Amino acid sequence: MTDTRELSFDEFDELQNPREDATDFEKLTDAALARRGFMKGGLALGLGSLVLGASMGLSRDAMATSRLAFKAISTNTKDTITVPEGYNWQVVVRWGDPLWSKGTSFDHTTRGTGESQELAFGDNNDGMALFTHEGRNILVVNNEYTNRKIIYGATDGKPETADDIRKGKAAHGLSVVELSSKDGYWSVVRDSNYNRRITADSPMEITGPARGHDLLKTAADPTGTKSLGTWNNCGNGRTPWGTYLACEENFNGYFASSDENYEISPELKRYGVGHKDWGYGWSKEDARFDVSKNPNEANRAGYIVEIDPLDPTSTPKKRTALGRFKHENAEVVLAKNGQVVVYLGDDERGEFLYRFVSSGTYVQGGENRDLLENGTLYVAKFHEDQKGEWLKLTPETTGMKSQAEICVHTRMAASAVGATTMDRPEWVASNPHKAEVYCALTNNKNRGVKPNKGGDATPVDGPNPREKNLYGQIVRWQPAGGDHVSDAFTWNLFAMAGNPAVHQDLNKGSANITTENMFNSPDGLVFDSKGLLWIQTDGNYSNAKDFEGQGNNQMLCADPETGEIKRFLVGPKECEITGATWSADKRTMFIGVQHPGEKGNSQFPDGEGSAPRSAVIAITKKDGSIIG
Repeated sequence: MTDTRELSFDEFDELQNPREDATDFEKLTDAALARRGFMKGGLALGLGSLVLGASMGLSRDAMATSRLAFKAISTNTKDTITVPEGYNWQVVVRWGDPLWSKGTSFDHTTRGTGESQELAFGDNNDGMALFTHEGRNILVVNNEYTNRKIIYGATDGKPETADDIRKGKAAHGLSVVELSSKDGYWSVVRDSNYNRRITADSPMEITGPARGHDLLKTAADPTGTKSLGTWNNCGNGRTPWGTYLACEENFNGYFASSDENYEISPELKRYGVGHKDWGYGWSKEDARFDVSKNPNEANRAGYIVEIDPLDPTSTPKKRTALGRFKHENAEVVLAKNGQVVVYLGDDERGEFLYRFVSSGTYVQGGENRDLLENGTLYVAKFHEDQKGEWLKLTPETTGMKSQAEICVHTRMAASAVGATTMDRPEWVASNPHKAEVYCALTNNKNRGVKPNKGGDATPVDGPNPREKNLYGQIVRWQPAGGDHVSDAFTWNLFAMAGNPAVHQDLNKGSANITTENMFNSPDGLVFDSKGLLWIQTDGNYSNAKDFEGQGNNQMLCADPETGEIKRFLVGPKECEITGATWSADKRTMFIGVQHPGEKGNSQFPDGEGSAPRSAVIAITKKDGSIIG
């Protein structure tokens, strides 16, 4: 029997809902075959026209005028944070730290109780944003999931009591916490009126086209307008009107069926819902997670959740207009005419890249709170000639009955219009100085091998040029006319991650990848105010075979104008580096260290004899100058 505790969400989905093998690629489509032939037989055409690093080179003049003003660091496998010379780091807040005085200090033996966790910072922090209001600093952080073997201490990783499940649910969601800075040291302001925990049991309001639809109605909520909880929030976004967007990703791993003979619908299977959950056991104590009893409950998860960080009494809103899938992050930009555009990735092998365009327009100082209530949803189609288009998802284009149905079954809508299957589209980041957008395609071992969960072909072509893609790539596009509401765009690959120390084929990566800056599985992407792109990784940290010399997961900085990439940070063992935000004066950069020691081999950040704990850290320059 496979031990599901060691599986990623993607691997668990494949185990529960296996896809037909298509190693004999003729099983897919003639078009896919033709494109595959192009990549195998047409490499004489080269990737130079597709990849910035290959086309621009990185000349000595460019290197001499580098904007990456730090000394790059080497890879390592240490159980700590490594930053360049001239920089400091410190832990700001970590899993289990109490946010109120009535909370209790973290217990490294028991790892706390349900009550203590409800009063403490959540687990496995991911996306985050810092808001400044009247001189106060309010940090909002996603708490994506829990490592069961860690949160439950010396057990087999299974919750044993009702309080274990209470603790697990409380460790999910979001943490809102005020921070203070004194003498360059950041700390939590306990008992702040802004401090808040939003968990898997917090009330939510359902908004947008799917609000009140039959697919969202349950026995507990026959109106289909209110739900409980948000969980598995991955990346994030922030709006011009000062709200935070939390992105529900692998929501499916929490649902199970008490009836082993219950027939799971094709729609739920498309999202990875099956008879077994990922081991959390929530359905044993909460019937809404039992799909045989409440099949519509899973339709109420997988959305963008909008939260007002400055109003602890506000109810978070699930914005169904932005679609339902495994959201990675939500990159918000304003079009020339003031419409709000949100770019969104669906983080699963062979899934799609989306765009939302609001019906209304943003007005500085106006009432903008409902701009994500209504709009048009699009999905990306990439063509071989480095052009692309946004395909509108409407009842007319998809053949689906209503916009509400499209907003609930968004994956099926994207499949219906023939969108481009992607290598796990993760964070999307928009250049603050020009109309140019980047997306991390983290990896895809199924590229050219298996179709996606909906049966769509995954041909080796376009922005996904490698079969069984181990390393990932970063694609970028420019909307026609520099306008984010344009339906046309041009694209290229900014970087193809790889290992030039091991490979000399496409797996060595693009020309701007060298043995000095190599990495795998780009995940987080964030631009700073200078227009530099920060790249965070969540990949293979074995430091062996295909990944020899790549060490622990890391954060790099890139110059979009030259293609130069330098390694800035290396994280502790078995972690991913994720989430980034800055203080108002740009002198502190906050980043997340998620799931250190996920396989039991770290004691970060507290050292010998301690439990590994996800944490937010602050990075500053020793001379106190601007970092971003």
